[in-house]
Amino acid sequence: MINDPISDMLTRVRNALAARHAKVDVPASRLKNEIARILKEEGYILNYKLVEDGARKSIRLYLKYTPGNQPVISRIERVSRPGCRVYVGSKEVPRVLGGMGVNILTTPRGVMTGAAARKEGVGGEVLCQLW
Repeated sequence: MINDPISDMLTRVRNALAARHAKVDVPASRLKNEIARILKEEGYILNYKLVEDGARKSIRLYLKYTPGNQPVISRIERVSRPGCRVYVGSKEVPRVLGGMGVNILTTPRGVMTGAAARKEGVGGEVLCQLW
């Protein structure tokens, strides 16, 4: 049993990037689908799609690499964990590497990047950060 499905998704992506895989499958959920959408919009993955294998649904992430075969995502880490949730207000949304990276937040207006949360003036739970 997995206690933290988001952390599991990030670890699968991290391991697939280290092994230079072209794609990785993660068990599907609405939150993971929104995280995949943000990763695609921000240019960290090529694409994603929902794959149904019988009763199981999973999200297939197509990973992105530079022409030198280096992963586009150099680091991806979980911020808020089940044992220690990290919430921020609209004024305290952190910047990742001075704006070079992205953090993903769950807010009352949905899942969004830290920059979008600052722009809309909402805070929430910081799920993860990547660069």
